[in-house]
Amino acid sequence: MGEPIRAMPPSEKSPDDRLDSWKEIAAYLHRDVTTVQRWEKREGMPVHRHVHDKRGSVYATGAEIDAWLESRRRCLDDEEKEASAEAAADVEGEHAGTGRRSIRRWIAAAGIGVIALVGVSYFLLRNRKAESVPPKIKSLAVLPFKNLSGDPAQDYLAEGMTEDLIDRLAGIRGLRVISHTSVMRFKDPRSSAPEISRTLGVDALVEGSVMRDGNRIRVTAQLIQGATDEHFWSESYDRELRDALALESELAQSIAGKVEVTVTGKEQKRLNAVRPVAPEVYESYLKGEFAFERSNSKAGIEGSIPHFEEAIKRDPTFAPAYLGLANAYGELGTIFIGAPPAEMRPKEMNAVRKALELDPNLADAHVLMASMLRQQWEWADAEAEYRRALELSPNEAAAYAGLAEWLLCQGRTNEALAWAERGREIDPRAVSGTDIGGILFHSRRYAEATQELRDVLAVQPDDASALWQLGFVLIANNQAGDAIPVLEKAASVSNRSPGVLGVLIRAYAHAGRRKDALQLLAELERRRKTGYVPAGAFVNAYLGLDENEQAFAWLEEAYKEHSNILQFLKVHPYFDPLRTDPRFADLERRVGLT
Repeated sequence: MGEPIRAMPPSEKSPDDRLDSWKEIAAYLHRDVTTVQRWEKREGMPVHRHVHDKRGSVYATGAEIDAWLESRRRCLDDEEKEASAEAAADVEGEHAGTGRRSIRRWIAAAGIGVIALVGVSYFLLRNRKAESVPPKIKSLAVLPFKNLSGDPAQDYLAEGMTEDLIDRLAGIRGLRVISHTSVMRFKDPRSSAPEISRTLGVDALVEGSVMRDGNRIRVTAQLIQGATDEHFWSESYDRELRDALALESELAQSIAGKVEVTVTGKEQKRLNAVRPVAPEVYESYLKGEFAFERSNSKAGIEGSIPHFEEAIKRDPTFAPAYLGLANAYGELGTIFIGAPPAEMRPKEMNAVRKALELDPNLADAHVLMASMLRQQWEWADAEAEYRRALELSPNEAAAYAGLAEWLLCQGRTNEALAWAERGREIDPRAVSGTDIGGILFHSRRYAEATQELRDVLAVQPDDASALWQLGFVLIANNQAGDAIPVLEKAASVSNRSPGVLGVLIRAYAHAGRRKDALQLLAELERRRKTGYVPAGAFVNAYLGLDENEQAFAWLEEAYKEHSNILQFLKVHPYFDPLRTDPRFADLERRVGLT
């Protein structure tokens, strides 16, 4: 309570003027932002919050601040008078005594008082020093920015800026940054800042908002100490939409400066790298990303493609739009969506190559390129791309997961698990129990794999990928009966994905339900006559039915289509009955794994 405060003289600013940010309030009081935020929190200094307003996130009035100052001074004056009265009473009591003994007592009391005063002063100074130096921030999460435009149709802008800021900060090696995937569940947080920080395992949070008015945007951001909920930096930015990328660069640099993290020359160069982008191009790209991130169906993913194509049409040099297009084509070719890879992969490869040609520093593009090279069994080039992605973005959890899977394909299971665990330490949701469970399955550590996957399903009971993986594990662990309801649910939530049905056939066969297995196999054969069914589904089905000759025939089909299942020839437990056959060794050689 004893810190002196000097307000700005009335000639400099009228007491009735509004102070529209922490910065203005601090200037009015001639203090730093951290101090005035502490006064507001601990001493009741009057500060107001805006709600859906175009001004800053906080404001105060000079009149209210002055009234609070006067009240605070009176309180301090009263404390000083009380202390003086107590001291006078002590002196008067001492004069009532007589002789040297009384004088000695008075001197002793004064000495003790001085010692106590020195001790208290030291304690207060030490505490104030500790208070003024917050703990060093080594990790943070950027929470989804709020859309304050009053129009839900503008959500894509707030979410896109959140993701771009995360991507920029993720390139700093000395700072652990949580991925966009993991923070999205806190879009409308009901938890406090300390609770969110504990959940994500971070030291600090970034909160922010975006407001759009025509072609202008206003972005406000603030840094919050996770453990204490103390706001120690905030800033507002007003820009044209065409300068949005420059704004994100400036914001990322400000945050990096405030957390006092070491930024290398290369990292600083990437933070600074910006280019103007036409508002309509940026909007089309963000709309595509927004649609893609929220899609779990073929129609939804296809709906994102026109936005990316529109951005490219308007600006053929805008690299992120090509990356978005590549991701959409890649997702369409997955086993759960089921578009023919022969159609999707060339489009995906062309788009990602163009993205990297335009911007070689796109870490996400290197991860995607690595995954595509892995599918083509270009193993050395794939590894190099994963490592390049990690060089560009040390917090890129997808690169850790991808490199872990690459190592798994090589049969280096312990290294694979170590890399996946490192990725999970960086971001426990981006590298999930499904990723870890898959590695443990191929390592034949079935009990641990089961636990990892059940942990995922406890939180996300309809996660088709986790259900599918758990089915693999339970069958391998001689629990085919337990695998059947798990895989039946996976088939239901994945719209009867052929990949899931292939493993369900194996479960039926191993549980003694061969008739059901054959009926399901007939369904796959009928579907293949009218559309695409991946060869891997038939490989799993025939291996489960112990029809190895048919399995070899379908492995050749899988070879022709570069099926994903062939990446795991060295480690997949289901291939164990074939390993002594020379045809299997020849297949491993052709895939480049021996």
